[in-house]
Amino acid sequence: VQLQASGGGLVQAGDSLRLSCVGSGRSFGSYNIAWIRQPPGKEREFVGLITYNGGSTGYASSVDGRFAISRDNAKNTVFLQMEILKHEDTGVYYCAADRDYSGSDFKRYNYWGRGTLVTVSS
Repeated sequence: VQLQASGGGLVQAGDSLRLSCVGSGRSFGSYNIAWIRQPPGKEREFVGLITYNGGSTGYASSVDGRFAISRDNAKNTVFLQMEILKHEDTGVYYCAADRDYSGSDFKRYNYWGRGTLVTVSS
């Protein structure tokens, strides 16, 4: 599966933003999808995940309650809705996929897309 994240941009603290992750191929609905971000000058970190059928989601404590992940398998798309954005949410956001793994260890996701930059001004 090939993935492409989009929807990033420059926003102010407190704003909302929705990212999209579009996948190729008819088997997109078989993949668990994770969102990972890399703040400037820092290591990548897990943001959240959604299982292949959308039946389960999970979030990092830093975004829980502010971010929500959903998916539309008919459109091969996973969404990351981000609310009440903070300056510390700034970073490059990636989506990643895996058929078998659905946890927070993002290194175990085998397929990655190019990221999209989110900048939150304070």
